[in-house]
Amino acid sequence: MTKITEFDAITGAITERDLTDAELAQVAIDKAEAKAQAKAQADKATAKQAILDRLGITADEAALLLG
Repeated sequence: MTKITEFDAITGAITERDLTDAELAQVAIDKAEAKAQAKAQADKATAKQAILDRLGITADEAALLLG
């Protein structure tokens, strides 16, 4: 089982416990969302580079033209 360490700033107590089923489910959801966001960013960067390649300009040149 996955463990989590909790620290109580008021008492200074440190507690280690197993994650609940709900917390484990949330971790899985968070990981899936992060993976989807990373893929979307990579796809966007690939598409942007394809357009720049087709135009024959660099990203810096595009920024100068659009900025």
